This record gives sequence, structure tokens and C-alpha cells, in this order.
Amino acid sequence: MAMGDMIRTVLGIIGNIISLCLFLSPAATFYNIWKWKSTRKYSGIPYVATLLNCMLWVFYGIPIVHPNSILVVTINGTGVFLEVIYVTMFVIYCSKDSRPRVLKMLAVAAVFFAAVVVLTLTLAHTHEKRSLIVGLLCVVFGTCMYAAPLAAIRNVVRTKSVKYMPFSLSLASFANGAIWMAYACIHFDIFVTLILYGIYYRSTIWNEEEEMGVGKIEDQTGSETGDMSEQQKKALQEDDDKNSIGHIHV
Repeated sequence: MAMGDMIRTVLGIIGNIISLCLFLSPAATFYNIWKWKSTRKYSGIPYVATLLNCMLWVFYGIPIVHPNSILVVTINGTGVFLEVIYVTMFVIYCSKDSRPRVLKMLAVAAVFFAAVVVLTLTLAHTHEKRSLIVGLLCVVFGTCMYAAPLAAIRNVVRTKSVKYMPFSLSLASFANGAIWMAYACIHFDIFVTLILYGIYYRSTIWNEEEEMGVGKIEDQTGSETGDMSEQQKKALQEDDDKNSIGHIHV
């Protein structure tokens, strides 16, 4: 396995673990909601947005849309299960004034998801088209999921308190986004080959005949160098012989 593929595989495994941590991060918040029997000033938008995002990714990963995506289905299926629990608890314990708003968001999300499923399966007839359509929607609503906690900013600024902005959810969202961004960007094999291509492009001999000609010239040069060295040795030997004969006559 190439270095880039190995790193991407490791990051993918880490990404799935962090995604699970992201889905589990609201557990402490909902434990408090269950204990208080009230959602107080918490917002339900992040949980509805995450539920819709997970449903879209599960749909993306099924074989009729994008085959061989079992990890996508399992991790996001887990997310759907947990988010359903969170949203149900939120609807039960939220105030009477905010409950209709949360139910309306859930209804819109359900209708939208059903429309995506029906239109994708009826209008797109290949895996490539279905993957492209659903994948783009996953990217859009994934962005909405990460932006959903910002709904609490107005309350944070007004009260000058982060009490009702869950830190665990914000931290897990940041870590999850960072690891998957790294997963998408890192592929060292491509970068290395492109760099080598750029460095050695000009020195490459593209014509096979020219390359063979260069090889012949190098062979001839080497043989001539060898001949010259042999001739020089013979000349030196003859000089030594003459000098030796001269000394004998003297």
C-alpha cells in the first residue's frame, strides 16, 4: 500500500471514531435535560440538522446509490439512531412555545428527505448520477450541521454566557471537520509524482531513437576512453624499454 493510501486509511478510521464521538457528545446535555425535565434555553436546531445529515449519508451509502460504502452506512446509521433519541427527548421536554417550531423543523426535514429519495431513484438511473446528486446534498447539509450550533450565538452574546452552548458538541464538530478535511486533502502519491514530473520533464528524452542514439554515443565514448588508456600504457612501456636498453649499452 502506498504511503498516501495508508495515511488516508488511518485518517478514515480516526474520522469514523471521531464521528461517533460527535454523535455521542450531546449525551451529557440530554442527561441534564432529563434530570431538569426541561430543555431550558438549549436550541433544537443542531439535533434536527444532524439527524437530516445522517439520513442523507445513509441514503448515499446504500448499494443502489453508492455501492461498497458500508462504513458510511454504519456510522451514520448509528448517528440516526442517537439523533432520533435526542430529538424525541427534546420534543418531550421543550416548552409549549418552542415545541411547534421543533415539530415543524422535523416535518420539513422528513418531507425533504422523502422528496430526495423519490426524485433521486426515479430521475437518476445510474450510480454515478445518484452518487453525485446525493453527495452534493450531503455536503450542503453537512455544512448546515456544522453551522447549526451558531444558532445559540445570539443568546450567548445577549447573556454573555456560554452556559447553553454545549462545548462538547462544538469541540467534537471541530475535530470531526478537521480530520475529514485532512482525509480529503492528503494523498502524498499524487503530489510526489507531480513534483517529480515537473523536475525531470525537460531532461526527459521523449524520442526513443534519440534515446538509443545517446546510448550508442556513451558506449563509443567509453570504448575510446578505454583504447586511449591502453595506448598510453603501451607508449609508457616502450619508453621504459628504451631507457633500459640505453642503460645496458652504457
